[in-house]
Amino acid sequence: MADYLKDSEIMDYNTSRIQEKALEISLNSKNQFETIKNIYEFVRDEISHSLDINGQKVTFKASEVLDNVQGICFAKSNLLAAMLRFLGVPTGFCYQRLTHEGGYILHGLNAVFLDDKWYRLDARGNREDVNAQFSVGMEKLAFPVSKEGEIDYPEIYSKPVESVAAAFNGAETVKELMEKIPDRLIESST
Repeated sequence: MADYLKDSEIMDYNTSRIQEKALEISLNSKNQFETIKNIYEFVRDEISHSLDINGQKVTFKASEVLDNVQGICFAKSNLLAAMLRFLGVPTGFCYQRLTHEGGYILHGLNAVFLDDKWYRLDARGNREDVNAQFSVGMEKLAFPVSKEGEIDYPEIYSKPVESVAAAFNGAETVKELMEKIPDRLIESST
């Protein structure tokens, strides 16, 4: 479980900006459930999904996402993980293979450990056709797997998979990044 609480170059929660924002958001939380919900809703609602705003700034590290107030799903999941890990909530990474523009694309989300159970959360950001919610009952993800060829990968990783991290290397625009995102999960180890 300790691996799901680690700081890293990507989830750089030792930066003061992440710590201050996490503490500010969780200040009035009555319990861990409320803390997770409040942090999740902040990342989902206050950090824009780059594609929704036609943003072209590529962010990946948690502090970059917070500073630029935007990122794609993988970047937003890094920020969510960093903030929750700083607050002592074990947080992992999950993936889905979804249909996209006539093919497939990998989508990133998180899982949090609460009351001895993992719950998946998708902080991608809502819009007219997306309604992700914090839920410890029935999952309310941004994109439920429903089409042929789509996959809900069951693993919960302690860090972003290498193929996703590699896609961000050298990508100068979000458009270029989207072309580099893998269409399936390649790694199978945590």
